[in-house]
Amino acid sequence: MTALKRFQRLESPGVWREHPEAQRRDVILSFGDASLVVSDQREQVLTHWSLAAIERLNPGQLPALYSPGEDSAEALEIDEPMMIEAIEAVRSAIARGRPHPGRLRLLILAAIAASIAAVGIFWLPGALVRHTVSVVPASVRAEIGRDLLSRIDRLAGRPCGRPGGQAALDRLTDRLLPGEGTRVVVLPGGMPRAMHLPGNIIVLNRALVEDYADADAVAGFILAERARAERADPLAELLKDAGLAATLRLLTSGALPDDALEAHAERLMTEPPTPLTDAELLARFERTHVSSAAYGYARDVSGESVLRLIEADPMRGQKTKPLLSDRDWVQLQAICGA
Repeated sequence: MTALKRFQRLESPGVWREHPEAQRRDVILSFGDASLVVSDQREQVLTHWSLAAIERLNPGQLPALYSPGEDSAEALEIDEPMMIEAIEAVRSAIARGRPHPGRLRLLILAAIAASIAAVGIFWLPGALVRHTVSVVPASVRAEIGRDLLSRIDRLAGRPCGRPGGQAALDRLTDRLLPGEGTRVVVLPGGMPRAMHLPGNIIVLNRALVEDYADADAVAGFILAERARAERADPLAELLKDAGLAATLRLLTSGALPDDALEAHAERLMTEPPTPLTDAELLARFERTHVSSAAYGYARDVSGESVLRLIEADPMRGQKTKPLLSDRDWVQLQAICGA
């Protein structure tokens, strides 16, 4: 041990007492092989104290009092600064080399706490969202969707409600998504071209029903929003935005805080739609017998960015029945009229 080698030649006087009732004796102290040697004035060895076991009885006080161990009655009184420094240096060196079960326990507890925190931060929110989404009934989903829509229409206007137009839109919805209970509404402006909400609600900008020659383009946007809703549950997306506290509130009370709904509504109004692959879209168009080319040109009039939707149109060259009658299409185009 480096500290021990440094003090091997050091000697100093001290006062030794074998037990509390014994007479105090002047002694000479010196370092031996891993021990402190206590000798009388004639240099006869009285005892050896293991350096690894020595304990300070009065830290910070002088003269320094030492014991050879917790259960020993012996004591040494030392007032020589160099010897005190030497003993303390050796004791510190020995203490550093010992195992520290308390420190190990602390490290283990810290690791456990970090693991729990990681679970709380990274796993728990996602797991809670998945559980909540799986247990929320359809009626609550529908209510959340209506609440969210009411916040969106503050920015984009109230849903267009001309009866003949809404009836035509309902017939188009039943044709595209039969038996799904999907509600499609048209807002007068100030919103993206299309979005979807919890509770099977799809929202369209009025331009989609007013700017095209037939219903194929608007049908494409309805199908695309349905595909996005199936890929990522809109309630789950809302809860991810809302956070852990809001999710717990929904799970326990069946309602979401107003500020969570407001924030999500603003996000829906500004963020671009989730991209869908051409393969996803073409499969859906083929299944519903809807032209993908009309939807493609509605997205990009040049056709350059939607070339596959145009060239691989599953209805290309086929004679198909119009999605809506001419009368219904005219009614739908006028859904936002006075």
